[in-house]
Amino acid sequence: MAQKELAGQMIEVNEEGYFTKPEQWNKDVAGAVAKEEGIELTDKHYAVLDYLRTRHFAGDALTIRSIGKSGIVDVKDFYALFPGAPLKKATKIAGIPKPTGCI
Repeated sequence: MAQKELAGQMIEVNEEGYFTKPEQWNKDVAGAVAKEEGIELTDKHYAVLDYLRTRHFAGDALTIRSIGKSGIVDVKDFYALFPGAPLKKATKIAGIPKPTGCI
């Protein structure tokens, strides 16, 4: 496993840059990852990130559809918050593994 410095901390990541130790995540680190992805985080972003982390640690499968049904954002807003590859970007910023359905 590789290490990457984010927000002054050494974070363990895999070859794609996803955290291998989700417990190393915090909002400062999330901001640093988001900046690398070209995203400036807002309260709405953090609400989505908290939702993803909660669902991940509960053992739930993460899908774009489930996020659209979260009551936090609809699918269109999710794409607007995390343009390009929303689920991949959001999970990377949330410090959790890439969902198995993402290529």
